Amino acid sequence: MKAHRRALLTGLLATPFLARAQSAPPQPLERLREPGPVTLTEQQLAQRFTASPAPAGPPGQWEARAHLPLPRSEMAWATAARGRMHVIGGYGEQRVNRPYHHVYDPDADAWEIAPPLPLGANHVAVAATEDTVYAFGGFVQQNRDPHREAFAFDLSSKSWRSLAPLPRARGAAGLAIVDGMLHLIGGAQGNADRHSISWHEVYDPKADRWEARPDMPGFPLDHKGVVVVEGRIHVIGGRINTFATNVGHHRVYLPASGKWEDRTPMPTPRSGHGAVLLAGRIWCMGGEETNKVFGQLESYDPATDSWTSHAPMLTPRHGLGAAVLGNRIHVAGGGVVFGGGIQSSIHEAFTPA
Repeated sequence: MKAHRRALLTGLLATPFLARAQSAPPQPLERLREPGPVTLTEQQLAQRFTASPAPAGPPGQWEARAHLPLPRSEMAWATAARGRMHVIGGYGEQRVNRPYHHVYDPDADAWEIAPPLPLGANHVAVAATEDTVYAFGGFVQQNRDPHREAFAFDLSSKSWRSLAPLPRARGAAGLAIVDGMLHLIGGAQGNADRHSISWHEVYDPKADRWEARPDMPGFPLDHKGVVVVEGRIHVIGGRINTFATNVGHHRVYLPASGKWEDRTPMPTPRSGHGAVLLAGRIWCMGGEETNKVFGQLESYDPATDSWTSHAPMLTPRHGLGAAVLGNRIHVAGGGVVFGGGIQSSIHEAFTPA
């Protein structure tokens, strides 16, 4: 009952924001600390990097799509369900703990505003089945101070419900679904002492229960890409504590054996990037580093354990939402300068050659 009241109150408090978002035309860029549109300076534009050291593959093509209803970033990824993309939480409208829930329909090239997340946060871990969108953890302050709440959005009733809370609070974690089990991997904990973690815990939606699994080996990571290929979980890139210590490391978890293995690293070490599976390949785009915002698009072939580069993003960004709809990769929102200072409503889609 208490969770229900909290969710209801959150929805009511979010109503004025939703009305503004629906009625106001989208602006492409906005600062985190003050309202109004933004024009990037030459120094900010110079932060963009698009050259990849990977061998060139078929370039493919990027094209602009309908903007998000408002500029936002640091939602930490997105997820696809029933042919639509869900982008949840993040920074926007001069706050860092928004309950945003925007849904994109590729057939109409249009966004709709869905019921908000019961607890606003940034860097929320999300994943989806055909029936449910899951949202786990996140930070309630700017990239720090994580919470333990877990929520599920029923796609039929269009309503959120609370789940068993995370065993330990975290944000910027990766979430992957294998055989109906939700694997929550890595992320960061703490406030003033914020630091990356290696934790690996699994949620069973049938039992509403959490269990421990083998942690990531080596070093802890947050802001990484997590993708499932043929029942194996690929963890790619990310950062150790800050974007000053990015890695291209590529680890694979085998749920059947509980073992971790290494694979060929991502050619461009980065964090806050998107990672998706399309046509049997893993595609990683965007990301950031100190004084850099990446536009590189690199794909990985599991069969050959090798990477290839493709046409870079039209607008380099990090802290974005990325998901596959049909035969396209959709990338929405994100920061256009390193750090969380400027949000975007930019939405672009990539079609492989």
